[in-house]
Amino acid sequence: MWAAVLVACGGCYILKLAGMSLPERVLADRRVRRIGALLPVALLSALVATQTFTTGQELTLDARAAGLAVAAAAVLLRAPFLVVVVGAAGATALVRAVS
Repeated sequence: MWAAVLVACGGCYILKLAGMSLPERVLADRRVRRIGALLPVALLSALVATQTFTTGQELTLDARAAGLAVAAAAVLLRAPFLVVVVGAAGATALVRAVS
């Protein structure tokens, strides 16, 4: 296990070093800046989808999906962040209590 941790640490260091070694003209490119701005959103969305709709190897629809739907609706209605979180938690708790 420690070998895997050390390999992962080395890989992260090399990746960071490669990013810092890029010339400024590459980082100043409009496409690179746009991708850099959108990449965290895409990664977070993929993580949320994975954690919401899968359990192990199978696809599931449960209370987490209901909470995500309520959160998405609240975001579309431009609700404050606290309302989004409380609404999603409440919907998830309600579905779990009913089922």
